[in-house]
Amino acid sequence: MITFKNVEIRYGDFVAVPELNFEVEEGEFFTLLGPSGCGKTTTLRALAGFLKPSRGSIEVDGIDITDIPIDERQVGMVFQSYALFPTMSAYDNIAFGLKVEKKSKDYIEKRVMDLASMVDLTTEQLEKNISNLSGGQQQRVAIARALAKKPKILVMDEPLSNLDAKLRKSLRKDIKEFQKAFGITTVYVTHDQEEALMLSDRIAVFNDGKIEQIGNSEQIYNESATEFVCKFIGEANKLTIEEIEKLSIHSDTFRENKTFYIRPEKVSFSRMRNEVNNRLGTIISKEFYGMYGYYQIELEGAKLVSFQRESKTEQHQIGEKVFVGLQKENILSYESKEES
Repeated sequence: MITFKNVEIRYGDFVAVPELNFEVEEGEFFTLLGPSGCGKTTTLRALAGFLKPSRGSIEVDGIDITDIPIDERQVGMVFQSYALFPTMSAYDNIAFGLKVEKKSKDYIEKRVMDLASMVDLTTEQLEKNISNLSGGQQQRVAIARALAKKPKILVMDEPLSNLDAKLRKSLRKDIKEFQKAFGITTVYVTHDQEEALMLSDRIAVFNDGKIEQIGNSEQIYNESATEFVCKFIGEANKLTIEEIEKLSIHSDTFRENKTFYIRPEKVSFSRMRNEVNNRLGTIISKEFYGMYGYYQIELEGAKLVSFQRESKTEQHQIGEKVFVGLQKENILSYESKEES
């Protein structure tokens, strides 16, 4: 569906994106994930037509769109700031592109109402000016407007970043449902790891203008290809080869020139020794997060973070001795190149 071939993007003498090669499949929810300034929004803007690559090509369905104007690319865009017309009603914002195309009044009416129903906007909300709508309602208007002209591709640049945490979580589900309902190929930009893991069919993790890994959520999290991806996606305990040896975790792949990580939820512990939890450690700190406790355990000189589901019968205290389980198949290892 979408193919980036040897794409380089420059700002004057600065190379923002040195060389991109990747494909997005039709109907896929594909996320560009990475820290600020890593090149993900630049890549999105090149796809939408706001930037022209200094080298390489961008194809859609086998057609090179690199030199095609923005309004002819069949790409709908939802901006971080929504970029809605504040003095217009929600209805007129959604209908704007259709009016420019001189569609019939009846067509516009049906299209706007169909989209409003899809994104859960009421007739009353459609009549209000954008400035009188909540952030969540404005975001729904922005999505409906982007879809109004039936684009082949929907691109979304940090669309939830201006919303509060509770509303962000609620609207994530809505965005995924909208995307599935329309079956539209979607390219989504975010720096929020949880958001990317929840929404995406596949994720491209960016770092300094380059893609470190492309994969589905499970692959990106559980099989992080590089140390950067491992550290950027969620939390991970770092271990040295000396600590690995003290903990008697043996593998032919573990060598002195490697750095090791294990995710907190894969560090298990219990009051009683069992087949898995068989190394004695001490709880040295605890933080409570509702359903989960966030524990730090000292084990053979190493300090490991573990998440434990909390219940009235399963709570642990600072200073308590516990048996800890670490399985070698859950340990990720990387050549020691990157500083911690």
